[in-house]
Amino acid sequence: MTLTANASQNYSESMISELTAQYTANPVRATVDALADKFDKSPRSIIAKLSALGIYQKAERVTKRGEPVVKKEFFVNAVNERLGRELPSVAKMTKVDLQALLELLD
Repeated sequence: MTLTANASQNYSESMISELTAQYTANPVRATVDALADKFDKSPRSIIAKLSALGIYQKAERVTKRGEPVVKKEFFVNAVNERLGRELPSVAKMTKVDLQALLELLD
């Protein structure tokens, strides 16, 4: 017996159909948790199955304030670009200071 993403001992075809239908209709973590409870599986197992099926959408990372995560390198590059030259010490500034400097340069 060959096991693939669509057929395995742990998930029946009807379970896979329901996973696919519910998750594609509402691709959020709450749906994963609800499916895990319904099928008596761990959320990681549900995520692994959805990934194997190619439909899982990774949640976008956000800060504690709910804002998208922006890497420090983005601000370093933006400041150097606005100044029109590359200053190596800019990379040593904190992310908060870089944001403030970028606001002043706009």
